[in-house]
Amino acid sequence: MAEDKVKIKRALLSVSDKAGLIEFAKELVANGVELISTGGTAKAIKDAGLPVKDISEVTGFPEMLDGRVKTLHPVVHGGLLSLRDNKEHMDTIAKHNIKPIDLVCVNLYPFEATISKPNVELDHAIENIDIGGPSMIRSASKNYRSVTVIVSPARYADVIKEMKENDGATTFKLRQELAIEAFGNTSRYDGMIHEYLHKRLSEKKWPDVFTLSGIKLQEMRYGENPHQPAAFYKDRANNMPTIVNGKQLQGKELSYNNIMDADSALMIVKEFDEPAATIIKHTNPCGTAIGKDVQDAFVKALEADPLSAFGGIVAVNRPVDEKTAQIILEKLSFFEIMLAPSFDAGALKAFEARKNLRVMTLEGLGKSKEIVPGYHLRRVEGGFLVQEFDQAVEDKALYKVVSEKQPDPKLAKEMEFGWKLVKHVKSNAIVLVKDGVSVGVGAGQMNRVGSLVIAIQQAGDKAKGSVMASDALLPFRDSVDACAKAGIVAIIQTGGSVRDKEVIEAANQHGIPMIFTSYRHFKH
Repeated sequence: MAEDKVKIKRALLSVSDKAGLIEFAKELVANGVELISTGGTAKAIKDAGLPVKDISEVTGFPEMLDGRVKTLHPVVHGGLLSLRDNKEHMDTIAKHNIKPIDLVCVNLYPFEATISKPNVELDHAIENIDIGGPSMIRSASKNYRSVTVIVSPARYADVIKEMKENDGATTFKLRQELAIEAFGNTSRYDGMIHEYLHKRLSEKKWPDVFTLSGIKLQEMRYGENPHQPAAFYKDRANNMPTIVNGKQLQGKELSYNNIMDADSALMIVKEFDEPAATIIKHTNPCGTAIGKDVQDAFVKALEADPLSAFGGIVAVNRPVDEKTAQIILEKLSFFEIMLAPSFDAGALKAFEARKNLRVMTLEGLGKSKEIVPGYHLRRVEGGFLVQEFDQAVEDKALYKVVSEKQPDPKLAKEMEFGWKLVKHVKSNAIVLVKDGVSVGVGAGQMNRVGSLVIAIQQAGDKAKGSVMASDALLPFRDSVDACAKAGIVAIIQTGGSVRDKEVIEAANQHGIPMIFTSYRHFKH
């Protein structure tokens, strides 16, 4: 049986992140703990004037192979893995002059930070794969009944608090928590190494074993619905403008649906070099526009579908000033999130009037359209599907005007705007755009002409003179005929239907310019 409280008498410290190390070591010494340490950690402790034994004094062997071998020794792992309530274990370590180690404090070589640097050399990445650290963490965690393991400076205070309250001991409950945390740490570490080496060394596109890990950012009140528990995780270090790097300045805690919608909004405004605004509901854009500035873009986006915009999420790709904030507040009575690269003091003051409004900044938005490398993952019952993000840099040489009538430069630019937007609408997806504004959106219908009908109905009189973009091929000429009837003046679509000839003939009959892109953008 494990003891509830185990007094810490000997501790082994070996950390890459030395934040809080000296303060923690001082507290341990004050509690009568003998310190053992390695390399730079030992030096930092000695320089602080604290008593510490170098690991080589304990093992009887010097660090070797450029520091690759220093803690991989029976004196270390015997001291960690021996069961304190097992007489045979204790007799064995005593026979070999091995003393128990009651606490291990290790954080690993910075592999994640290393591979996040541009153009990192493979050899440099490999040298930042920790071996001794994970081994000690695993040994200590396996023996959590007797050993306290710490893998993050954030836990120093918890351990010291318990030691002060329990005459230098930690409780079984805390040791359990720390062991679970430690195994999560090594699991994530190994997963990153596996993913990195697969990409660098394997000829296979996909690994035979796919690992996914993340660091919890937030536990949520619920998921899509109140009966579904949910949490939000960050999967890797990056400095790009992503939702995981967003900074919330005010408002209620983000919900599961808020984050999904905010991510959709971000993906849209990152498409455009021009000042752009989008308003999202249920991950679909109800209004998107480009303009001379974000104020102009927002007003146009709102006017595209003011009814659906109520309760939505607003995102822009330029800083927001006080005047723009006032206009947004004046024209949209209720919305969940305001997302922008930054806000001036006047804008933030204006938004304070709506205490529940979530105001978020994303540094770099509007400057970088790059999507974080990685995978899009969808769960199915009993498994999951993995694919690359839809971030293809399209070869415009593959775009082809297939109609007799050619689009003029202004119309071609309008078609490109529609094509950038339609990839972010749920399939079957149709968008109608006019003068850099979405005027009609048809999303998620079971047939393509059904989506087109919805988009035309939503656009009303604005359909006349608009451009239609379809996320995939038009299977029949019926969509072209419906466009002509509504006064739509150009079509951009994937192409590739067995009835392309009929579809092109319909475009020619109606005098509608049509572009085939050769790319499809299904979003299920």
